[in-house]
Amino acid sequence: MTTPFPADLPAVLQALRHAWQTQRPSLDQRDDDLRRLRAALQARLDEMAIAIADDFGHRSHDESRIADGMSVLSAIDHLRRHLRRWSKPQRVSAGWKLWPARAQLRPSPLGVVGVISPWNYPVTLALVPLATAIAAGNHVLLKPSEHTPRTSAFLADLLASVFPPDRVAVVQGGADVAAAVAALPLDHLLFTGSTAVGRKVMAAAAEHLVPVTLELGGKSPAIVCRGFPLDKAAARLATGKWFNAGQTCIAPDYVLIDTARQREFVQALQQQVRQRYGDFSDATDYTRIINDGQYRRLQGYLAQARERGVPVIPLAQVDAARADRERLLVPTVVLDPPDDLDLMREEIFGPILPVRAYADLEAALAQVVARDRPLALYPFSDDRATVERILGQVVAGGVTVNDTLLHFAADGLPFGGVGASGMGAYHGRAGFDRMSHLLPVLWQPRWAVTDRLRPPYTKIAGLLRLLVR
Repeated sequence: MTTPFPADLPAVLQALRHAWQTQRPSLDQRDDDLRRLRAALQARLDEMAIAIADDFGHRSHDESRIADGMSVLSAIDHLRRHLRRWSKPQRVSAGWKLWPARAQLRPSPLGVVGVISPWNYPVTLALVPLATAIAAGNHVLLKPSEHTPRTSAFLADLLASVFPPDRVAVVQGGADVAAAVAALPLDHLLFTGSTAVGRKVMAAAAEHLVPVTLELGGKSPAIVCRGFPLDKAAARLATGKWFNAGQTCIAPDYVLIDTARQREFVQALQQQVRQRYGDFSDATDYTRIINDGQYRRLQGYLAQARERGVPVIPLAQVDAARADRERLLVPTVVLDPPDDLDLMREEIFGPILPVRAYADLEAALAQVVARDRPLALYPFSDDRATVERILGQVVAGGVTVNDTLLHFAADGLPFGGVGASGMGAYHGRAGFDRMSHLLPVLWQPRWAVTDRLRPPYTKIAGLLRLLVR
């Protein structure tokens, strides 16, 4: 479809809303829409991977199939599998004082849901919320990222092949278009991106009291507890940190490990890099940094650390000219960076991993709780009591114990942040309910005790005494 200017967006929204009001999507239509979306994406996975790789400069096609293919297909399968059950009215108690009345919650579509999606997983973070909104019976206005223009064009073409433009509309453009979408009187808005931009989105949505789901980020910690095998911790943290070159909102942002094993842990990470990427002469499986601005930002973090005398340990060596030309930033460890460095103040969103030593678990937890609440938490311990101690003290958006990232892929778990890392959650049932209005309905029978609750109250004194006990 032709991308509208921001001034045309109200007309796009009006077309979506008019079509929704004229004929709300039936369960059969929703299921068929999801089925056709799945088939269309599956048939074009190779095209999708090529578009994403072009936007990144280089991204492993296999990583794209896993992160932007498998995850969407799995989410759609889960939505279709449970759609009819989730759509049924839920029986709830009306309380004995209203007997024999019946109460229920009826999932009702909201109308038009806006989705503003980011660049790091440009298909998953666009299509999973879109599919969830479709499952809940809504129409969708999608604004994909301008930083991945080829993938955004792919999404626009893909969705146009599945949906009429008054059911799903894709608008492309820069930050001005995103700001205009955020300011529309939508029925719900889901935004995935940085905390700073999330604040602006929320402020814009507040003008029309649009409810928002904000999936933001922050500094997600990993805590490697004493006794947990270092090789296993290094392998799983390497996967979570260097998948997509660390450009993942729930990537472990820093690692806390007991002092005695810090150096050995870094060596284990270096071994993981060798096993996975060799000497980087090929680096086919390693993703590049998305653009020059992000690459310079990350290089600036490292330069600042070096200027302060903080140990910076690249875990591989590549020619500097090649690195700059390809935006190839190898996995890099920074040892014990102080809190006032930018890489400890901001979400890193790249393959730089601070590794800080702690004296005891209490000291490690103190470091975590002193910061904003993270989007993800990764405790590594085989001792259940230790894990429970960590979970009892740290409030996080989501947790994977003894691994990383995988709670995002669990269809039955909600995904979302808390505090500065976001609000609201989607995925699975939580997303279906989030993009529905759970309409409370009380069914009053022909005869009810409440018919007697009227003056003169002296005639029902006994009943009143019973009700207020």
